[in-house]
Amino acid sequence: MNARPYGCEDLLRFYREMLRIRLFDLKAAELFAQGRMAGNIHTYVGQEAVAVGACQALEPGDLITATHRGHGHCLAKGGRADTMMAELFGKATGYCRGKGGSMHIADLGLGILGANGIVGAGIPIAAGSALASKIKGGREITLAFFGDGAANEGVFHEALNMAAAWRLPVIFLCENNRYGVSVSIDRVTNTADIADRAKGYGIPGVVVDGNDILAVCEAVAAAAGRARRGEGPTLLEAKTYRHRGHYEGDPQSYKPAAEIAAWKERDPLDRLKKTILAAHPDAAAALAGIAAAVEAEIAAAVRFAEDSPYPEPATVTSDVYAADNERSVAR
Repeated sequence: MNARPYGCEDLLRFYREMLRIRLFDLKAAELFAQGRMAGNIHTYVGQEAVAVGACQALEPGDLITATHRGHGHCLAKGGRADTMMAELFGKATGYCRGKGGSMHIADLGLGILGANGIVGAGIPIAAGSALASKIKGGREITLAFFGDGAANEGVFHEALNMAAAWRLPVIFLCENNRYGVSVSIDRVTNTADIADRAKGYGIPGVVVDGNDILAVCEAVAAAAGRARRGEGPTLLEAKTYRHRGHYEGDPQSYKPAAEIAAWKERDPLDRLKKTILAAHPDAAAALAGIAAAVEAEIAAAVRFAEDSPYPEPATVTSDVYAADNERSVAR
């Protein structure tokens, strides 16, 4: 599925954004294992093509909701690696001033309505955002990232029903990585494709190879065009796979070794790199330069996070209500 004529610069940009996510999360996992980071993290390693493909198909004014595995979503939507790393370290220079951590990164200026630790919670938020856009007559659309486990939550069906009935400008993007924590999707769902559920709401349901960034980009672009034309929502299902455990420290004993190996053969970064070199053999130097630049960016992000201060104890109850910020500005 590659309808658009992607040039070398486009492909290199895609590769850079995917590599930023990969190296960010690998570094975060390393730091967490060293005990240098509080809390826990859920990495996005292996799923990078979904977030980048989706966000590259959106416009700057569009909005997203993310999940507990949201580092990739936020980076793909334009998030800064240093500010995100500082948030993971619990530092005052982080996106949520060190109070949100890995699962609650948000930046309204970038259209990131927030990652969320509650399974499926971003789905109704996206529907509400889309309703607001429709009421205001805006051009922007909202895209909700969620996992296969969230597709079995009641709120998934409620949001799809409302969005379909009201023709809301929203895209529901299910990242089916085959496991809800340690439970295989095959054990809890009686259909081969989650996208088939769209039939119950009279909206398009599309399955796409989630490890093919160009296929994801095309599918999201088509759904976005439909939403902007007032034709309502689309349910997209991106088939992908997470390389690491549900959380850092998860031994993944529930996954067959052969399954893990087979999916790693379809690694989205490797696939895109091969695509670039096949079409542009002289791009090897550019790819090496991207790798060096991203490695430097992630190293600088870690230094920034480590050098940043922790929040002042006196601020523990601030940032709870909108009025808190109003009082802060008044003072």
